[in-house]
Amino acid sequence: MESESESGAAADTPPLETLSFHGDEEIIEVVELDPGPPDPDDLAQEMEDVDFEEEEEEEEGNEEGWVLEPQEGVVGSMEGPDDSEVTFALHSASVFCVSLDPKTNTLAVTGGEDDKAFVWRLSDGELLFECAGHKDSVTCAGFSHDSTLVATGDMSGLLKVWQVDTKEEVWSFEAGDLEWMEWHPRAPVLLAGTADGNTWMWKVPNGDCKTFQGPSCPATCGRVLPDGKRAVVGYEDGTIRIWDLKQGSPIHVLKGTEGHQGPLTCVAANQDGSLILTGSVDCQAKLVSATAGKVVGVFRPETVASQPNVGEGEESESNSVESLGFCSVMPLAAVGYLDGTLAIYDLSTQTLRHQCQHQSGIVQLLWEAGTAVVYTCSLDGIVRLWDARTGRLLTDYRGHTAEILDFALSKDASLVVTTSGDHKAKVFCVQRPDR
Repeated sequence: MESESESGAAADTPPLETLSFHGDEEIIEVVELDPGPPDPDDLAQEMEDVDFEEEEEEEEGNEEGWVLEPQEGVVGSMEGPDDSEVTFALHSASVFCVSLDPKTNTLAVTGGEDDKAFVWRLSDGELLFECAGHKDSVTCAGFSHDSTLVATGDMSGLLKVWQVDTKEEVWSFEAGDLEWMEWHPRAPVLLAGTADGNTWMWKVPNGDCKTFQGPSCPATCGRVLPDGKRAVVGYEDGTIRIWDLKQGSPIHVLKGTEGHQGPLTCVAANQDGSLILTGSVDCQAKLVSATAGKVVGVFRPETVASQPNVGEGEESESNSVESLGFCSVMPLAAVGYLDGTLAIYDLSTQTLRHQCQHQSGIVQLLWEAGTAVVYTCSLDGIVRLWDARTGRLLTDYRGHTAEILDFALSKDASLVVTTSGDHKAKVFCVQRPDR
């Protein structure tokens, strides 16, 4: 799934041996916002050789103009402030996921609680086709590296792939309950993690398959590393495995004190794949050397204290790492927490540079490529843009009437596409004078 890519430039990330870590973290600045609205047996079948070499692609620009007139399934306006250019409204329940086609950034795929997924055009919200046949909530969706295929996955583990140009289904598979799904960055290969602890890898559309058996607990999150030869997978028991995709074996296993003390929620890699960030419900973000398989830094927010013992009938306030990523132009990392904290860390010193507070929990964050701008979406339905150098809020975009559940950013950072509990997906144009 494209969430987006979360990566950092190798040239701007200091070599591991030059990293100097300190035990104490210092908050340089806290930025407050003004109050506002609120798991199958291992398959023995060997996979045919997959060419993981990068395919040359010709980039195509978006030549379509904005069409603002309302169409079927497109809402032209909403009560209250709405900064969006287009609203896609064919879903009849919460919209859980969104992905943009990576080649042209002109198409979106969304999936929702209504057991439906749609491929539609960003410029005017026109429906191209429905990815039909799911019988459970569609929680994962994404385009292949060359935008020729689109995959959708539902909670029950049914995965389907369509050919975009013909709009025809070309492959399907039933795995265990689905936790995550992602396309390989350079080949027609789909990966997914399931609740039985397996990570699956299929060559599409012929269906050749490998499984990577983890512990007997859900594989909660995963990411293919930029070299296309390895993948990092996080598990519910707090362990982290770095897999060799060709050999089907783990290169590194981090567990115990090297792993997390709770289920992993998210993983990210920098641009050259030398560094990995992992996040967990234990409120820690760990910086891992992908080559050595060692933790080289641990980030803990100052606002997170150990939870006291909770009496019967009482509940403690919970917090967790929800999203994280690397800046591509500076040695910075961003970590988003359920309590609404966005923390900007300096990777070279493990210093907490800035702490930016939201009024509600952060759902996801994305770095803008080539800049130090980080985007956040949160449970208050607002998209915010932050300058990571200063911790300053640059601008925000509103229009949803419920929490934002996912968002995607176009390659040129001109568009943000959001999905929400209000049953809608929205397209926001972010290249405006107020930037």
